[in-house]
Amino acid sequence: MHIAVAGNIGSGKTTLTELLAKHYGWETHYENVSQNPYLNDFYEDMQRWSFNLQVYYLNSRFTQIQEIQQTDKVVIQDRTIYEDAYIFAPNLHSMGLMTTRDFENYFSLFNLIESFVSSPDLLIYLRASVPTLVNQIQQRGREYEESIRLDYLKRLNERYEAWISTYDKGKMLIIDVDNNNYHENPEDLGKIISAIDAEIHGLF
Repeated sequence: MHIAVAGNIGSGKTTLTELLAKHYGWETHYENVSQNPYLNDFYEDMQRWSFNLQVYYLNSRFTQIQEIQQTDKVVIQDRTIYEDAYIFAPNLHSMGLMTTRDFENYFSLFNLIESFVSSPDLLIYLRASVPTLVNQIQQRGREYEESIRLDYLKRLNERYEAWISTYDKGKMLIIDVDNNNYHENPEDLGKIISAIDAEIHGLF
């Protein structure tokens, strides 16, 4: 079974993935930030490196999904293959940070790859306001994220909401991070676990 956690930068995907994996004994697949060879260059010069970064993510997520589909374990994945295609790449294109030629090339590659993968059995979407995102980004203190602008996070949030409003690939659970402090409050985490239990009972 494949559970995936989706949400904007700083919404708490990795933390929730860790907590749920610990509770359920699930296997984890994380977004590999530390070994990404393009990330620092991208934040220094988005226009130059946007296409390279998105193709790198597409490749690494496709590899992850292939591994997930080949295991008989329950796997929880930090970020989905869809978020790059429907949120990050189109946002870079609309901001003039990716050429139309590169975006169309990227999206045709995504469509081809998507035809070879199954969607998650359950998608958990972390909805968070920009102030919450900023607060959580500052708390974790990643150097390359210091240059992220508020309007960039706002644009991403708008695209996330548009994508989630039409998501029809499987079961979905939406968590309001502004009103659920699951990383510090066990009661709040318990609410999420109860909601997940209710969803996955219908999956087995």
